Amino acid sequence: MGLSSSAPVVDLLQIPMPGDSVVTVLGAVAILVLVGLSAFFSSSEIAMFSLPQHRIDSLVDEGVTGAKTIADMKQNPHRLLVTILVGNNIVNVAMTSIATALFGIYLSRGQSVLATTFGITTLVLIFGESAPKSYAVENTESWALRIARPLKASEYALYPLVVLFDYIVKGVNAVIGGSAAIESTYVTRDEIQDIIETGEREGVIEEEEREMLDRIFRFNNTIAKEVMTPRLDVTAVAKEDSVEEAIETCIQADHERVPVYEGNLDNIIGVVTVRDLVRELRYSEGTPSLERVVKPTLHVPESKNADELLAEMQDNRLQMVTVIDEFGTTEGIITLEDMVEEIVGEILEGDEEAPVEFVDDNVAVVQGEVNIDEVNEILGIDLPEGEEFETLAGFVFNRAGRLVEEGEEIEFDEIRIRIERVDNTRIMSARVTVLDGDARAKGSSAPVEAADSTDEGEAVEADGDGEPAQSDAE
Repeated sequence: MGLSSSAPVVDLLQIPMPGDSVVTVLGAVAILVLVGLSAFFSSSEIAMFSLPQHRIDSLVDEGVTGAKTIADMKQNPHRLLVTILVGNNIVNVAMTSIATALFGIYLSRGQSVLATTFGITTLVLIFGESAPKSYAVENTESWALRIARPLKASEYALYPLVVLFDYIVKGVNAVIGGSAAIESTYVTRDEIQDIIETGEREGVIEEEEREMLDRIFRFNNTIAKEVMTPRLDVTAVAKEDSVEEAIETCIQADHERVPVYEGNLDNIIGVVTVRDLVRELRYSEGTPSLERVVKPTLHVPESKNADELLAEMQDNRLQMVTVIDEFGTTEGIITLEDMVEEIVGEILEGDEEAPVEFVDDNVAVVQGEVNIDEVNEILGIDLPEGEEFETLAGFVFNRAGRLVEEGEEIEFDEIRIRIERVDNTRIMSARVTVLDGDARAKGSSAPVEAADSTDEGEAVEADGDGEPAQSDAE
């Protein structure tokens, strides 16, 4: 009697054999261990790459256990990432293989594939990815310190594969035009500014502190022309003046130091201080001489970066520098006080007027020499900034296309600017009103005919050879 060969064989393959239970238990234990390793590598990726570099440096300085290991691995972030990915993929592949073999003992081939796909995917997604990564996000620093040494041991254990895949990945990146390195910056400029704004919203930083920090960030992008006291406002003494005349000029202008020129302001030769002038007048041997107390000054282009200029003034111990344009003409002067005011805000003395004075929430009186970007920030408006002008007065002249008189108004979008005070041709102050729709409709004053801000027009400049006037210099 013949035996059938096919059906009985299939049945035998699906019947658990003696010892299969032991294999099942060992396989299940192996899968649990591999799930733990998957969680380890997944959480390591989040913890290691979320920990800021400045915090790592701080932990190293404090001598915290594990911090030095983190710092060493972060020196080569590309190698670190490859280590984590290689380890995680080996673990997941091994887990899938073991699960397929275990399910194959009890199920048909097709059923075991389906069971492995859905079972292992669910297991890895929950316990190997989502849960450990969430934990690492909430406990970045403590977890990074805990897993640093085991992760370093994993790098040694997987070293051949890590090196191989490291070079392969770098080669692929080079072929497709990517960078082989992973950027590892402390923190970006924008991130710091976002942190400052968040700190103000949460009450950690006061509004005045936030404004000062904002000015520090702007200072790096500020040029000398934006900081200087303009030529029209410069008080100076001639080289030929007597010491008594120089002292009188300083007293009348209420300045501690003034520039000294020869011929006219385009030839500033140095700076004198009241202290040196008085000492020369009282204690000099022979006839007091202004030239003997003149100290050299620095001439800088109007486009010079303010940050660099401040460092240069500190290095050379200068209290005042002269700003010149591309033709060598004196544009103005900058004192150390001017530089400090760019960071801490205006330091008003005596009867000095504040650059911006609020009348109410929507109205402010603004000095004509205030920069447009400062007006925009303080008033929360958006006046355009152009190459032809930098100040509120320059904006008015650019829009009007001619000289303006007191009482005239111009409008731009939802902003009305009324000229409050004019000195000869110079706009000294203007009233800026932020309009709503109703206020704009009820406006009674006809606006000045606005010129196209993109058209080229003649610039109105002060006569450089005129007598220098009082300034904001020290």
